[in-house]
Amino acid sequence: MKTEEQYFIEGKTIQQYMNNMGKLKEESFHVYEQFLVPDDGFTDELKKHSLHFLVITEDWCGDAMMINPVIRKVAEAAGIDVRVTLRDEDTDLIDRHLTNGGRAIPIVLILNDEGTLVGKWGTRAPEVQRIVDDYRATLPEKDDPAFPEKQKEVFGKLQKRYAEEEQLWNFVYESFKKTVLEII
Repeated sequence: MKTEEQYFIEGKTIQQYMNNMGKLKEESFHVYEQFLVPDDGFTDELKKHSLHFLVITEDWCGDAMMINPVIRKVAEAAGIDVRVTLRDEDTDLIDRHLTNGGRAIPIVLILNDEGTLVGKWGTRAPEVQRIVDDYRATLPEKDDPAFPEKQKEVFGKLQKRYAEEEQLWNFVYESFKKTVLEII
């Protein structure tokens, strides 16, 4: 079984991944170009530690479209290497890092300089999870014939918000920061 560090070594850089996205690329780059890393000392603190991040993701995921650019900007500001592995290419890794029993993404694995997993973050900031839960509460039951169309509408609304609402990006930043600061 491959270690998280082996997946990291074999992974694409986050820059390569974003440049080669087939879906949600424009939206993801919009977030990347617009998100400003707060000048709150977090990236300075990160620079004091030998960490690197492995993101389990897919380009069709709306959450990843918003979250990956935020993580990338933080990492670039702190000089941290970020690599990406695709969830669906090898499910062994995601199956070690399930969220409530599911293969939810993105998951950011935090590795130290020896390549040991020291923490993880994902799949959403708590505030964003509440928004998703509120939308889900409006959906009919899964066996309702209207469910697929209503779910598609909800996903569209969420993706639009993810791409446009800076506050959501800041929720991601603050949640990720909190997780990392508890580790280092």
